[in-house]
Amino acid sequence: MTIALILLLLLALIIIGVPVSFAILATGVVGLLSLGGFDLIGGVTQFAPASSVMSYSLSAAPLFIFMANLVLKSGLVDNLFTAARVIVGRAKGGTGVASVAAGAIFAAVSGSSTASAATLGQTSTVKMIDEGYAPKTASGLVAVVGTLAAMIPPSIILVFYAVTADVGVGDVLIAGIVPGLIIAAVLIVTMYLTGLSKAAAMPSGVPTSIREKFGAAVNALPVLALFAVVIGLVFFGVATPTESAAVGCLAAFVLLCVRKKANLENLVAAFVETTKTSAMILAIIMSAEIFGHFLVETRVAPNLIDWMSGLPMSPFAVMLIISLFYLILGFFLDQIAILALTVPVILPLVEQFGYDPVWFGIFIVLLAEVGLVTPPMGLNAFVVARSAGRPVGEVFLGAVPYIIAMLVVALVFLIWPEIVLWFPTYMK
Repeated sequence: MTIALILLLLLALIIIGVPVSFAILATGVVGLLSLGGFDLIGGVTQFAPASSVMSYSLSAAPLFIFMANLVLKSGLVDNLFTAARVIVGRAKGGTGVASVAAGAIFAAVSGSSTASAATLGQTSTVKMIDEGYAPKTASGLVAVVGTLAAMIPPSIILVFYAVTADVGVGDVLIAGIVPGLIIAAVLIVTMYLTGLSKAAAMPSGVPTSIREKFGAAVNALPVLALFAVVIGLVFFGVATPTESAAVGCLAAFVLLCVRKKANLENLVAAFVETTKTSAMILAIIMSAEIFGHFLVETRVAPNLIDWMSGLPMSPFAVMLIISLFYLILGFFLDQIAILALTVPVILPLVEQFGYDPVWFGIFIVLLAEVGLVTPPMGLNAFVVARSAGRPVGEVFLGAVPYIIAMLVVALVFLIWPEIVLWFPTYMK
């Protein structure tokens, strides 16, 4: 009964607009008060919040965030969509394909779904509409493409999951590459399938010469090279994710200098944005640690495992229920908050059913991506609507076919987990 009341309190605080970290902290404190009074709270708050963020692996997150901000300030990502569009050339639906390609490349250096959606919303959405794409198709596609940043490394969400689940950060990051590329390909296929009934739904791209294609590839090369260096160091075992992130920051700073953008204004802006984002993540982690102690005291995880294990259901059926649970949470909660609150409770059950924790991270991040483009939260949809000047309802409606496609991909990953796990096995 206590657990139910605390969860209702948490939901109520989030609904009325209390920041997620403060909502989690408040409910955790109230829960501990109800169980052991001020003595229990004092014991938990004295050490737990600080220890939860004193992790070497977690230090990769702010470094990746800083790297992304330096790349953004360099102006290199502004050319990605144009470069992809030139390379695709006159192909039918070429601008849509270019939007997906640019989103995938941008994801490889940004780590932020909302930043990706905002950038693409200002460029590719407007261009697609100008070329004759249906506005809902253009805006919906771009909103969903923005979610690739949560999957393709260096994803901040994947780093956070690895730390929360106590698995290798490098393993989880590398595991996200193939699923991210699969999702990108599926989005392109879905765009073509939804446009089959309308001949003008996917206009042809602009013809370009070989010289123009070569020049566009050169423009995109620095970003691709940065991704290759950062992920390659981890894949081949040359550096830890944290060390690789530090190298990435140095390389991004060099690019900033080469582009003659290394001025005080850009550096301060990158530091400020990194600090704000990192502080938000660390605040959620510390609050979730306190809330987690409340769950430990109430023995939620072992009781849930005992109950679910006793149900006359197959592990696959239980995983379908868990999937639905994560989809519903995604409608209301931030991705990091979802992972912080649920992974310590759900992961032991998933492992008992024989599923790999690295696979589970990729799986639930994919489900969490759906929440970024579905109401009522749908942060990416709101970002694209604001950036492109389109009604948010139009964005939600346009995202529907792509959401269905992503759910199909999630089902495929659930049936064949080896699709996610085979690439990390080649790591050194």
